[in-house]
Amino acid sequence: MPGSTTIRPGHGVDGIEHLDALRMMSLMKELHRLLTEPGPDGITDAQVAALRAGEGDHREPFTDWVERMARDLEKATA
Repeated sequence: MPGSTTIRPGHGVDGIEHLDALRMMSLMKELHRLLTEPGPDGITDAQVAALRAGEGDHREPFTDWVERMARDLEKATA
């Protein structure tokens, strides 16, 4: 569909509009920065658990997933 970006099944979204994909890419990049930034401005392990809907910490796999999503969205919207 013109003007949309498709995200592979398993990510929970079949397709989103191009502008929304750009917004999501920006959001994912900022989230990745906060996940990897040390100090008081970074996201805590408790916040990671909340973002994962209480599925436990699992910070590293979540951080990797966020980075992959940002990269995939950047490629798809280029």
